[in-house]
Amino acid sequence: MNRKSAKILRHNIKNKTAKKPYWEMNAQELQNSTAEFDKEFVGDTFKRPTATQKARLTKAKLKRGRPKLGRGVQVISVSVEKNLLKAVDQLAKKKNTKRAELITFGLQAILNGDVPITTH
Repeated sequence: MNRKSAKILRHNIKNKTAKKPYWEMNAQELQNSTAEFDKEFVGDTFKRPTATQKARLTKAKLKRGRPKLGRGVQVISVSVEKNLLKAVDQLAKKKNTKRAELITFGLQAILNGDVPITTH
């Protein structure tokens, strides 16, 4: 496909009027509407994406993931007595929160000096 025919094709696509949904078209209308895809190398008629389009594509490719809390989180492995863990899980269920949030609240309370630290 040369540049002139590609330009005409783009012009025809841009100037379509009152497009019907494909499922409401008869066979001839559907054939006319999709004729552009019958040509080889239709991808050669595409333009380079703009900076805005590139940014949108990059954002769309990102995984959603968990929301960041503060500066992010670090997964750690901690040993906890079974009975204590069971009590934490029960309280988390009762308060309709997560185990990690309860542990975070407890650590923040200690760091803020709200709860004294005692050693065994």
